[in-house]
Amino acid sequence: MRLLPMGCACLLAMNAGCDPVLPTAGQAEDGAGDYEIERKRMVETQIRVPERGIRHDGVLKAMLEVPRHEFVPLKYRSEAYDDRPLPIGHRQTISQPFIVAFMSEALDPQPMHRVLEIGTGSGYQAAVLARLVKEVFTIEIVEPLGRQAEKDLKRLGYNNVQVRVGDGYAGWPEQAPFDTIIVTCAPDHVPQPLTDQLKEGGRLIIPVGELGNQSLVLIRKKDGRLKQEQVMEVRFVPMTGKAEE
Repeated sequence: MRLLPMGCACLLAMNAGCDPVLPTAGQAEDGAGDYEIERKRMVETQIRVPERGIRHDGVLKAMLEVPRHEFVPLKYRSEAYDDRPLPIGHRQTISQPFIVAFMSEALDPQPMHRVLEIGTGSGYQAAVLARLVKEVFTIEIVEPLGRQAEKDLKRLGYNNVQVRVGDGYAGWPEQAPFDTIIVTCAPDHVPQPLTDQLKEGGRLIIPVGELGNQSLVLIRKKDGRLKQEQVMEVRFVPMTGKAEE
């Protein structure tokens, strides 16, 4: 049985006392630990384990290489490789590492793929995908998060990622179609613009439903038709903007 993950944009009831504005991910930290060892421990104890079943070699390699601590506010860096999401400000979080790996694997990423991400957050998921595909196009509706993620991704050399600040409901039509699409916030339905921008043979993974009753849904497009599969129960913040209308 798979362990129930908390989504990458889960509500932070357990962190209600944290400051609404946190130190940025790009700030340096004195006395940093051996993050490479921590990443290896993370992969071996949280991701590669049989009960969670992540087997995609590229995803495992990306999780070993991408410095998650660089996408975590300074006050939480000692916890950067723990098995849980962490707050990044604006009532958003960086994903539990397992959910990042799981959603990445579900897309079956290929080196020539062009991927659309809705919900940039800290930029960590985009950085993992950037190791696996040709191009990542990511949209964040919370402007301070989007701007900081763009800076951090550029600073760390992820030059195949383009960041846009705006409402992701409509996708990114100028860059469509996409081989795969990943959504890290939950609407109560699958947005039609996203399925329209998905290539034939493509995959879309998205949490759907109201808070407390959400499922992670994997959609495949074949012969112009959509086949949906409910993968697991999750907990993500609702998609805001047009999705709320």
